[in-house]
Amino acid sequence: HSHAHTATLDLWHTPHHLMLQIRDDGIGGADPAHGSGLAGLTERLGAVDGVFVVDSPPGGPTVVTAELPWRDRDDERHAGR
Repeated sequence: HSHAHTATLDLWHTPHHLMLQIRDDGIGGADPAHGSGLAGLTERLGAVDGVFVVDSPPGGPTVVTAELPWRDRDDERHAGR
């Protein structure tokens, strides 16, 4: 839908968060309020205490940022989970 020619993906990891950011050179105009795909991602990330942000002005670029809580499996085992 974006008519993009290129896209980049950046990932960051901290002890408590995983963040990813996708940027394209498309036409922009993506809006989570219009359509189920982006709205569904917003809902799914919210369900796990994450954040999903879409910045997509008309004319582009589109930047999508997702931040998720990071829980180490070893930490969960020690916490009795």
